[in-house]
Order: sequence, then C-alpha cells, then structure tokens
Amino acid sequence: MAPLIALSLSIIAGLATGLGGLIAVFGGGMSKRFLAAALGFAAGVMVCISLVELIPDAAIDLRAAGVTPWMALVAALIGAVVVLLFSAAARFRNRAELPASTDALQKRALLRTGVLTAIVITVHNFPEGFATFLTALHDPYLALPVVAAIALHNVPEGIAVAVPIHHATGSRKRALWASVGSGLAEPAGAVIGWLLLAPLLTPVVLAAVLAGVAGVMITISVAELLPAAIAQKEKRTVIAGIASGVVVMWVSLQLLT
Repeated sequence: MAPLIALSLSIIAGLATGLGGLIAVFGGGMSKRFLAAALGFAAGVMVCISLVELIPDAAIDLRAAGVTPWMALVAALIGAVVVLLFSAAARFRNRAELPASTDALQKRALLRTGVLTAIVITVHNFPEGFATFLTALHDPYLALPVVAAIALHNVPEGIAVAVPIHHATGSRKRALWASVGSGLAEPAGAVIGWLLLAPLLTPVVLAAVLAGVAGVMITISVAELLPAAIAQKEKRTVIAGIASGVVVMWVSLQLLT
C-alpha cells in the first residue's frame, strides 16, 4: 500500500504541469502580448531554478562526495554546448530547405524551443519524481507539503512547455499533451528509479546530470525563449514576464526548503 500512496503523490505532483499547460493555452489566446509575457515568464522560471537550485545543489553534492564543486559548472557548460550544437544544426537544416516566410520561420523556431524545453523539463522532473517517491515512501504525511510545493513549481514549468508549442502549431491539444507528458516524468522517475536505477544513480552522477540540465535550461532561456519574446515587440511585457517567472519560482523553491 505504501508504494501505491507514494506513486499517487508523485503523479499528483507531476500532473501540475498539465495545469500550467491549461493556463497557457486558455489564459491568453494567441495575442503577441500574451506570448511575450509567457515566454519571458518561462525564461525567468528556468534561469531561476538553474541558478538558485540545480547548480548550487550539484556543487554541494559534488563537494560532499569529494569531487571539486567546479565540476558542476563544467557539466552546465557541456549542457549549454549540446543545446547550441542542436540549435545550430536545426538552423542549418532550415537554411538548406526552400525559402520560407518570416512567420513560418518564427513558428519553426518556436516549435524547436518548445521541444527543447519539454525535453529538459522532462529530464529535470525524472529525479524530482524519484525524490518525491522516496520521501512519501518513508513518511506520506511528511511528503504532503513537499508534494504541494513541487506541484506549485511544476505549474510554471507546464506554461514554459505549452506556450511555444501552442503558438508554433496552433494546436491546444499538442501543447497540453507536451506539458502533461513532461510532468509524467515524475511518476516515471519514481517507478524506474525505485525498480532499476537506485544502485546506479550515485550522488556524483546525479549531481552532474542536474548541473548539465541547468546549463541546458539557461541556454534555452537566453538563446531561444528571450529572442522569441523580444521578437513580439513588447519590451515592458517581456521584462514583467521575466520578473514574474523569477519571483514565482523563487517562492516555490523556498516552500520546498
């Protein structure tokens, strides 16, 4: 019974990304102002979680394992390089194809951004789901506030995934499925981690992976999300979105601690 309760709590926390997806696709239509605000918000969320939680925690875990904490920055840089290479390859492919309109190119860039965001948030949610599961397995009552806090900070992550996909494809269904799918990495992480990966995920390996995810998130925010937001020509709205994303994620992280 205890594993089922723990798994149920992981599912609840993960599905909060779907709530973020609902907010994204029904909250502001397809207006340029909403897109600018939402993309800025997503960038603020991902930069905040990377700089405030992922990289510092990775450095602490590496130091505790006897590894120089600077390896966290190395892993983050590797993650950044992977994203830049992926983006460069995608742009090279686009230039090799037949000429497209500016609008089509913007939609293609937004779709690439949405896919990248979904991938990194999925990777980020995997160990988070495992951690939630272990906490709930140990003490379900202790896990309740943890699950609530994780669910809260999964909502803006769902927005970050759904907004670019919705605006690139015009499909609410695809955007919602992408946001829900990235959240389902939490219960998947719980099950796979419990059954298979617990002996392999040493503190050093997990710290390096999460630092790499942080590098990916920061690079996507700076190289993909912010340019797409600025392209909407709503400067003040973008700034407000970034600030809101940082504040919301910082508050949710404080609740987690």
